[in-house]
Formats: sequence, structure tokens, C-alpha cells
Amino acid sequence: MRTTYMAKPGEIEHKWYIIDAAGVPLGRLASVTASVLRGKNKPTYTPHVDSGDHVIIINASKVALTGHKAKDKMHYHHTQYIGGIKQESFGMLREEKPAKLIEQSVKGMLPHGTLGRKIAKKLHVYAGEEHKNDAQKPEVLDINNLI
Repeated sequence: MRTTYMAKPGEIEHKWYIIDAAGVPLGRLASVTASVLRGKNKPTYTPHVDSGDHVIIINASKVALTGHKAKDKMHYHHTQYIGGIKQESFGMLREEKPAKLIEQSVKGMLPHGTLGRKIAKKLHVYAGEEHKNDAQKPEVLDINNLI
């Protein structure tokens, strides 16, 4: 009788990838990044184990927002005070906090629980070209080939 292979946490090797977000639509970038973080691009994918890789995203300030999303789509948060709902457009968020825009888009596509929070820690987003993860020797990941 054959059994399905289930990866164990000690057997998994985590690689490092770097993605250039310049000109890539936000949704496509987030879905591909979430898939790599989760490990769904590997044949040893196991749903209950963190089998994904680390992802570095550079040029977050140059991510593309298609259609009228830059001015029409809003990001909301609450200050926990009465009447404290705040909103800002995705265009303003991209200018002021580009890393937050991508982090929240990717986190929304990950599992909502302890495993999802653990996986989200492997995402590193930088607004410009420079990043501080050269020591990990990341491989360049071309998003267009994965889709």
C-alpha cells in the first residue's frame, strides 16, 4: 500500500528568492509571493508544515496598480478610539508606506492562524533597490515565468 509523503519540519530546506516589483501588478505579485512563501511551488508541499521559502521584494514603491485603484481603492484602519476610523487611498499608501501595502496584500492571501503568522515573517519588503539580505545569496525569481 502506498502512502502520501508528508514533509516534516526538520527535512525542509528554505531557500531565499528576490523579486523585483517594478511594474508588476499588485495582485499578481501578492499571489505569487504567497504561493512561494507557503511552499506550493515545491513537490514536497505539506499543508500543515512551513515548507516555503524566504522572499525579498525590492522596488515596492514602483508596484503597479491597475485601473483606477490608485485613487478609488481605500485602505481602512481604526485607532481604537470612538470615531477613529481612518482611510487612505492605495496611491497614497504606495507613496508613503509601499512596504506596508505589499505586506498586507500578501498576508491576506496566507492562512489566518499561527502557521500564517509564522510564514509571514519570511517576507522582507524594501521600497527601493537596496536590501540587507546579501549574505543569504538570494536567487532572482522571475514572476512572469511562474504564471
